[in-house]
Parts: sequence; structure tokens; C-alpha cells
Amino acid sequence: MTTMVQPTGLSVRRRWALLATVGTGLLLITLDNSILYTALPTLTTELDASAAESLWIINAYPLVMAGLLLGSGTLGDRIGHARMFLAGLAIFGLASLLAAFAPNPEVLIAARAVLAIGAAAMMPATLALIRTHFTVERERNFAIAVWGSIAVIGAAVGPILGGLLLEFFWWGSVFLVNVPVVVVAFVVTVVIAPKDVPDRSKRWDAISSAQIMVGLVGTTVAIKQFGHLPPSPWILGGALLAAVAGFTLFARRQRRLADPLLELSVFRNPAFTAGVLAAVISMFAIAGIELSTTQRYQLVAGFTPIQAGLLVAMVAIGSLPTALLGGAFLHRVGLRTLIAGGFGLSVLGIVITVAGFGSNFAVLVGGLLITGAGLGAVMSVASTAILGNVPVRRAGMASGVEEVSYEFGSLSAVAILGSLLTLVYSATVVLPPGAPAAAGESLSAAVHATADPATLAAAATAFDGAYLIVLGVIGAVLAIGTVTTGILLRHYGPGTRSQLYSDH
Repeated sequence: MTTMVQPTGLSVRRRWALLATVGTGLLLITLDNSILYTALPTLTTELDASAAESLWIINAYPLVMAGLLLGSGTLGDRIGHARMFLAGLAIFGLASLLAAFAPNPEVLIAARAVLAIGAAAMMPATLALIRTHFTVERERNFAIAVWGSIAVIGAAVGPILGGLLLEFFWWGSVFLVNVPVVVVAFVVTVVIAPKDVPDRSKRWDAISSAQIMVGLVGTTVAIKQFGHLPPSPWILGGALLAAVAGFTLFARRQRRLADPLLELSVFRNPAFTAGVLAAVISMFAIAGIELSTTQRYQLVAGFTPIQAGLLVAMVAIGSLPTALLGGAFLHRVGLRTLIAGGFGLSVLGIVITVAGFGSNFAVLVGGLLITGAGLGAVMSVASTAILGNVPVRRAGMASGVEEVSYEFGSLSAVAILGSLLTLVYSATVVLPPGAPAAAGESLSAAVHATADPATLAAAATAFDGAYLIVLGVIGAVLAIGTVTTGILLRHYGPGTRSQLYSDH
């Protein structure tokens, strides 16, 4: 029989100090995800990376993290979440050094994968520590909203910080900046972190982690193949086979394990499922907007990296007020209002953004702010919907699911929308006679291959068409999220409790 170990209570001061400490780690993780969006054109030039290598430089991070998060959450339950947080910080710092001085794209991709290992150790620990040490529901809801706001701040600051560093330093500075923050966070965590109370009855299953990783890698490779004209039937077929086999074996294994990495039955809870969808879709939208917009305005409009970073930061800036207020007012307005209503507002924001594109820059900026406001409301309570609908003994698993959801949203945005940009561009670009063949592969290749005005104008026109299609896809996904979460949360309106399980 499993005995659940409950944490000892912390003073108010130590609880909020703990939140600040784990928030620092979360800030590092989210910064490392978004800081590359403005740095990508520079990285591509300096390392002579191909279009596929550029996408892998970004995607290696969320891909590996998503594959490891479920296992690291359960491992944190077993050995202690504070220990996992410290181990993750150490790995993250060392990998940042390797990434900063990478001599070629292959080494940088590998370093990004190691960074993801550190991030995967830290992330579930941050939420699990909040879930287990903030025992009053309203206080915990606000703490999780603050946690979500830190993630939003990271998404906002990342592109700006990346652009600012590239104005004065070489590209490796976007990774080297992590190191001093890691050192300070490690020391502070050692001093103030609560004593771990691990549950040795929990079992970490490496096979399950490997199976889900195979499924994710297969899915990502298959999506990227659709961005090639024509796709390789052998690579595409092998990737799809790996994806189906990995996910099928994972699901079967979870049903047989006494202590699975993922209890599939939790998805029967509509609030939990809605929270997962909210996390996936909101991050899909944010990552897709940042990736496509930074490329469009640097390569077509001639923005500097910091100017492009400030532009895409409008989404995150718009989300800050609603992200903070959502958790504070959840008990009054309910999950449905914030999640389904937030998605609905973000759809309006995308429509305004598209309307302003090419005609009124101020309208476009306003659309990005409104989109962010809607997504901020969603993200403020998505984590609460997930964590609040599992028993406290499964806090590690729930935090792992929560982080997998966000990382899968980012991963799928880069894979699907990045490939879609390339596919639409290469299918629609009409190059003038004598233009280099490389100009037909991607806008970045065209910019680097020629200075001919006619060729660059044709490339810019094709990319603008691809950019609008990407925004349309994001808007459609957000509309689907509005309807789906509205149905799932039909019993979670104003005045309803935000969680199913009690704290004991």
C-alpha cells in the first residue's frame, strides 16, 4: 500500500521567497525558448545553417523537453522536487556555455538538446513545489497566476533581450547570459528551499520516456517533411511509423504500470482536458506569431533584431494584465469565462492583426496586444485547471503534463507553421529569369543569395502571402479552442470551484 508523504508547512515569507526562486528558473527556461526568434536570422548567417538546421536549432529544445517532462515530474516525486530543481539548474548552466561557443549548427543543436534536459528537470519541480507548499486554494491560484505571468514575461523579454544583445555582442551572448543567473539562483535555492520529502514508493520508468520521445521525434520529422517539395516518401513513411509506434506503445504501457507516468483516466475530467488544450493552443499561437513575425519584419521590412523583438513583445505585453488578474478573480468568474472567453478575444485580435497588415501598422500592433490579452486570460488559469484536478499525490505527474502541454504547443508551432511558411513560399514564389535557384527555397536563402531588387521583391511578395496564411491558421486554431473549451467547461462558470480534489 502506498503511503503519501505530506510536506511540512512553510511560513508566508518562505512560501513567497520560494515562488520567487522557482520563478527565476522558469524565467530562464522561457527566455531560452523565445530569445532565439529574433536571433535566428543572425544565427543562420553566422553558422551558415540551412533552413532545416535553423528549425532544428529552435525545435531541439522543446522536443527533448516535451519527451522528458512526464518522466522528470514522476522522478521529482520520488527523489524530491528541490533536488530536481538544483540538478536542472546545474545542467542548464553548463549547456548554456556549450551553446554560446558552438562552432557549427550540429554542436548548437546538441547543446540545445542538453539545455532541454536541464529545463525538463526544473520545470515540473517549479509547479510541484507551488502545488505542495501553497495549501490554501485562493493563495495557490494567485501563486500559479504569478508563475504563469513569469512565463509571459519570459516570452515578452526574450525577443527584446535577444535583439539587444545582438546589437552589441556576438550571437553566443544570447546563451551566455544564462550563466550568471544560474549561479545566483542555485545559491539562493540552497539557502531557502524547503526540505525535500520524497516519496520512495514512486517509480521512474525510462522506457515510457523513451517511447514518448520516439513518438514526438517521429511526429516532428513527418511534419517537417511536408515542408519539402516533394517530401521524401521513405523519410516520411519512417517518421509516421515511428510516431504511431511510439505513442501506441506508450499508451499501452501506461495502462499496465502500477504507477504510470501518465494516468490516462485523468483526461475524463473535462476541466483537466480543457486546461491541457488551453496550454497547447495558447503556446501554439504565441510561438507561431513570434516565429513568423520576427522573420517577416527582419527579412522583408528591414527591422533590426531589437525592433522585431519589440514588435512581437506586444503579444506578451498585452497578456500581462489579464494573466495577473485571471488568477486573482478565478473564484468569481470561473474557468469557462477566462479560458473560452480569452480564446474568443484572441481570435478578434488575430482578425485585427490581419486587417492592419500592409495597411496600418498601428492597427497591427493593436491586434497583437488584443491577441495577447486574450491569451493572458487563458494562460493565467490553464495551469490551475490542470493542477487543481488531480490529487496532491500526483502533483509531479500533473506538473509534467502541464509543461508537456506548453512545450508541445511551442514544438508543434515551429514544426507546423515553420514548415508551412517554407512550403507556401516555395510553392508560390515567382522568380525573374536568371535568379539563383536557392532563392526559391526560402526567403532567408533568397536574401543571402542575391541583392537583385526584382528577385528580392518577388521573394518578399511570396513570403507575405505565406505569413498571412500562417496568421489565418493560428486564428482558426484559436477559434477551435474557443468552441472546444467552452463545451468542456460548460459546468465551470462563475461561482464554481476551480478544482475537483481537496488538498488531503
